[in-house]
This record gives sequence, C-alpha cells and structure tokens, in this order.
Amino acid sequence: MFEGKVAVVTGGAHGIGKAICEAFRREGATVCAIDLTPGEGIFTGDIGEPETLEAFAEDVIRRYGRVDCIVNNAPPLMKGIRDCSWEEFNRALRVGVSAPFYLVKLLMPHLAPGAAIVNISSSRDRMSQPETESYTAAKGGISALTHALAVSLAGKARVNSISPGWIDTTGAEIAGPDATQQPVGRVGKPEDIAELALFLCSEKAGFITGENICVDGGMTKLMIYHDDCGWRYIG
Repeated sequence: MFEGKVAVVTGGAHGIGKAICEAFRREGATVCAIDLTPGEGIFTGDIGEPETLEAFAEDVIRRYGRVDCIVNNAPPLMKGIRDCSWEEFNRALRVGVSAPFYLVKLLMPHLAPGAAIVNISSSRDRMSQPETESYTAAKGGISALTHALAVSLAGKARVNSISPGWIDTTGAEIAGPDATQQPVGRVGKPEDIAELALFLCSEKAGFITGENICVDGGMTKLMIYHDDCGWRYIG
C-alpha cells in the first residue's frame, strides 16, 4: 500500500512505535523514526526539545523531500498529583502535545498529496486511574489537537487519533482475570494498533478525518457494578 511513500514515526524504537515502523516497512514505505533509544535507522534525540525536532525534520526533508504519513507516538511521562513536579508535568505536555504540534508544523510544507497524520492517544483521554495526571492530561491534549489539526489541514492531510487501551509490549502471555476482564478476552498487542495506523494512513480511510478511535478490547464500554457478574468493590 505504501510503496514510494515516506512515513515519519516518533517513539519508533520499541513497543507500539516499533510495531508501526515494521508495519510500514512491510508495506513498502520508507520509515523515518526518532527515539531517545538509539537503534538502526533511528534518529536519536529528545522530541521534548524543539531544536531536536527541527534537526529531525530537516534531515527527513533533506533526504526525501516529502512526507506522506506522520505518526506521533512517543509517550509522555506518567506521574500523579502528589509526586509530579511543575517541570515534570510540563515535560509530559511538551512530549505528548507540543512536540506533535511542532513536528506537524515543521513538516506541513512538505506533505505530499493524500497525506495522513495519526496521533497515538490513550483510553486514558476519557478515564483514569489515581496518580496519572501528567500522562492523562497529555493524552487528552493530543485527542483534542487531532480534531483541531483535521480542520486546519483540511484538503492537505487527514488527521486522526488512536486511543489504545491495555497494550502489552513485553510479548508476555497474559491470562486469567487480566485477560478475561476484557470483553474480547485478551490484552492488546502492539500489532493491533499498528494495523489500524496503517489503515488510517491508507486511501481506504480517505473519508475519515478528525476521529479518535478507541482500541481497548471493549473495556471502556464495560459497565461495572458491585456484585454484578462476579465483580466486587473492595476499595
């Protein structure tokens, strides 16, 4: 699907980002990835620093002259209201919201016809555990940024986001209640997100923009009541 196309992926060295890079390469794309972790074909740097994004964007355009797909995947810090400092909270927002905004801004003049952007949000953009404020705020921000960009870039690029639920990036076999509590009966895999990212960047999704698609095995649709279906509240 992506022969001759250039895909840019942040946080591409491991987990969901690595699976997205591998999926694009499998479909023939040239992949430009950036991550804090060095690796083959990885532009190493901190996307929380604007100078790094500028250098990365310049490198991509110098080598290829165009961008067909951008996937903003790099995860922000997760800390809560009790322990998260001012600096840490703002760093989470820089990585999770400011960096995607600025990378799109830098690459916008070089977007090819039919370009697509996918932002990786989280089901935490709509639900929370205690002590997750920095991550949750950043994911809420990237979800809102998605529909704003979709409107601003109308006619130039489609922009959508994916909100993963529990995605295991270790390759472990997760069974028992952790799996069966999910309506689909299992925990998610990075490939579940990668395949949707490919679809959203493809011509098959040509009538989809500004959307946030939750990929969580149905967990955000599961209503939980004390003493219902074996659930008991013990908090």
